[in-house]
Amino acid sequence: MTGGLFELAIVILVAAALGIAAKFLRQPVILAYLATGILIGYFGFLNLQDRETFSVFADLGIMFLLFLVGLEINYTSLRLVGKVSLMVGLGQIAFTALVGYAISSWLGFAPVHALYIAVALTFSSTIIIVKLLSDKRDLHSLHGKISVGMLLVQDLVAILALIFLGSLGMSGEGNGVWWSLVLTMLKGVALFAFVIFLGRKIFPPLFDKIARSHELLFLTSLAWLFLLATAVSKIGFSIEIAGFLAGLALANSSEHFEISHKLRPLRDFFILIFFVILGVSMAFSDFSGLTVPVIVLSAFVLVGNPLIVLFIVGVMGYRKRTGFLVGVTVAQISEFSLVLAAMGLKLGHITDGVVALITAIGIITIAISSYLITYSERVFSILSRALSLFERKKTRETEISDPDGQESIVLVGCGRTGESIVLGLPRNDTLVVDFDPEVVKKLKAKGFRVLYGDIADEEIFDAARLKRTKLIISTSPDFENGMTILSRFSGPEGERPKIIVRAESEKEARMLYRQGADYVLLPHFTSGQYLGKTIALNPDMDILRTLKENDLSLMRQIDGGR
Repeated sequence: MTGGLFELAIVILVAAALGIAAKFLRQPVILAYLATGILIGYFGFLNLQDRETFSVFADLGIMFLLFLVGLEINYTSLRLVGKVSLMVGLGQIAFTALVGYAISSWLGFAPVHALYIAVALTFSSTIIIVKLLSDKRDLHSLHGKISVGMLLVQDLVAILALIFLGSLGMSGEGNGVWWSLVLTMLKGVALFAFVIFLGRKIFPPLFDKIARSHELLFLTSLAWLFLLATAVSKIGFSIEIAGFLAGLALANSSEHFEISHKLRPLRDFFILIFFVILGVSMAFSDFSGLTVPVIVLSAFVLVGNPLIVLFIVGVMGYRKRTGFLVGVTVAQISEFSLVLAAMGLKLGHITDGVVALITAIGIITIAISSYLITYSERVFSILSRALSLFERKKTRETEISDPDGQESIVLVGCGRTGESIVLGLPRNDTLVVDFDPEVVKKLKAKGFRVLYGDIADEEIFDAARLKRTKLIISTSPDFENGMTILSRFSGPEGERPKIIVRAESEKEARMLYRQGADYVLLPHFTSGQYLGKTIALNPDMDILRTLKENDLSLMRQIDGGR
């Protein structure tokens, strides 16, 4: 036991050190975990593959990973995927799998190996992409919503693939293999239906009562997860599949966000061991003859995958910028790809060499794509002219835009802050620029003139005629958007409109003022000053009733009269 604790301590210390380095390099911590395993295996001071405890930890990591994926797939999210994300997701999976299989076969891999490689290349990392889009505050943008919906489709297909592989593992070999496979699939359907029934009828009211105690909610969620894992393993399914089904059963409860928040640290700890062991296996793998396949297949993921998505999005009528920004989010393979490879190795379908190949592709593509997504706007500006090939003359984005006319006020971004502002502006003299299609439709229904797009796009900037307006208000929390607007007005202050931009910190505010902003909106500053002056002018607090009535009236307008 002491030796095992020492080994675990070494793993965590090395992973933490490399994780800090990855943070400075703007890389996902998954790469730090893999690098930890490679270092440990290469120098040979620990042999984690022979430790049963570490193997159990790795299996638990995948189980917790799939549990949290199941929690995110509630019925509301499935409805919000939409036709566009569904078509892009399924189209990308189909084209990538076909081309990936053809390339793998051309490189000399056996049919089963080529199939595993092709399927592994189709999935993109939900964890990494959502984190990067969130950091850029792009989750609610048009390309962000399409990307997240597409990733949800990929996750569902990945889960189905894992369930199918689990069925193959149970069916064994011989003349009855197909009958056994059918029987296993029927058991899977029955189990899935039972879990859905629990998730819709039993668990929501039960967890509503349990939720009063955060500790009990955490403990009950874990108890349900391990109870189902035990029951499912008895009928032959893996605990990984049990993790997904357990999460799916709780996805429709009101507390699924709280459960996810509580269990995420457990997932992060156990999944660390899985990726470390995967890294150790790479250190012991023979890469002879794999150099060319790694380079060719990595290039396909980094270039071919985005081009496939760009083509599909373009055919569906979206602009080249939207297609490109969605496309770069699939320029890496997923943690599901590595889980798929590990399961294929466990079932004896593929060799250590194929697992090492897929893992190497994962390391290369995750590292490079992280920078591509972070600096996607700069990359797009360089490639914009060449990408015109993927854009139709009349796009869906211009169809619901309203580019005619010239208003005195342009409001950029109509989220919570922007919506509060816009209701106090004259409708016939205000143009709203927003990249959320739902916001656009809502504002147009209220009689506002709206331009659908991202102000960072030069074409949208020109269409808004910002240089001829009198006042620009940007409520976008994205610092780069504010700097972009200000940087395009280089003339004397009297020859340009007044510009109000938003900042999230005092440091950002100072930089925006230096760039020439007339006023920087700091929500906590503005609200604090307003309330402080109001109380000072009315010590008896009579004005609080008026403020309350005004706010409730504004809420009713925002909610559409509800």
